[in-house]
Amino acid sequence: MRALLFCLLGLMMASPEAVLAEIKLQTKPANPNEVRYFTAIDGLMDGNADVILKEQRQGKTVTSAVLDVCYPAEKRSDRKDRFVANLSVSGQTLTGTTQSIGGKQPVTVKLVRKPTGDTFEFKGQISIGPVVTEVNSSDNSDLSEKEFQDNQTSDDGITPAPKDFTEVSPESIGVRIKLDAAQDFLKSLKGQDLEVALTSLAVTCDALRAGQQTISLSADPDRAAALIAKFKSQPGVVAAGWTSGMVDMERTIRFPAAGWRDGDKVNRDKLASAIGGVLARTLAAKTPAATWNAHTGAMKLTLKRPSQVYPALELTETVEVSALVFPEKPGGSDRLMLWVGNPVISTADESGGAKLYLSDETTGDEEGDQKDDNGSVDALAKELKGQRWDSDKAAWK
Repeated sequence: MRALLFCLLGLMMASPEAVLAEIKLQTKPANPNEVRYFTAIDGLMDGNADVILKEQRQGKTVTSAVLDVCYPAEKRSDRKDRFVANLSVSGQTLTGTTQSIGGKQPVTVKLVRKPTGDTFEFKGQISIGPVVTEVNSSDNSDLSEKEFQDNQTSDDGITPAPKDFTEVSPESIGVRIKLDAAQDFLKSLKGQDLEVALTSLAVTCDALRAGQQTISLSADPDRAAALIAKFKSQPGVVAAGWTSGMVDMERTIRFPAAGWRDGDKVNRDKLASAIGGVLARTLAAKTPAATWNAHTGAMKLTLKRPSQVYPALELTETVEVSALVFPEKPGGSDRLMLWVGNPVISTADESGGAKLYLSDETTGDEEGDQKDDNGSVDALAKELKGQRWDSDKAAWK
């Protein structure tokens, strides 16, 4: 009782401004305006739709909403279409109309949104052209603005000016380009000595929303810098540079360039002969034939050796090893780097007369994991007077 009297006396003695401020503090709404997101509506379009429902709320009441849906343009197709609909809110009902961005199909949305404890239920229909999708989705959780933005961050790994090739691959190029310029850019690549990754041609939902896609290419390391400089000047290109690719630092050697160059070019024949000689010893095979990929600059060494699976059948193993030689960093260096891939081994009957036809049920990845290179990388490092990479210290040994 005495504490209450002191409190009342304090309020009476306070200035009118202080009392007013206290009243405003106490009457401030507990739930101000906020934005919440749903990044999934289970089962929508057979589970193939990428959904973002953005809600503006006053407390628990939804005042406005935007539905962004990205979906296959056709069944069994990687090509995407998308619509963005501003929804009117009437109690628990969300309705709106729009047009799909790619196919220009009319879109009608009618959803009933119902809280169910800590989650939400959506029922209704979404019509795209003549196709009507029934929506009956429960247990949907919402996200805050910060949670949503944290989930949206992505990095295509493009590095315009790497200090060296320990974190990016010298043959691998990434080009981030605006969608409306991508078609002309890709057509301009026809006939050039480079390779375009098929998977990067598909325009993803993230790309549709960003208005940009990243094209992945492979080119000879000797030409990569010039190509990147050229791509940067192309219409619609936002960024171009090196990215991750085939080179794995665990299987890479750094060695002095002296003795392995003719002028500013690598003496490929001399290097292929040295690498082939080492691999022939470590893999117990005949001295290999070497071929060079004009697009990527990669070398493929093909070796032959008797199979030990069943010696009496005189089967032959073909061992293929890919390799890539490149300067230590963009712009040239007095050191070269050599990446050597895992051996890929196949077995066949190459004896005279009637053949025994064999099937191999192992996949390429499984085979690569199972086959031992018998210390080939260490032997190459010794032959080239080079260094191996220490992954723990992120430095050369």
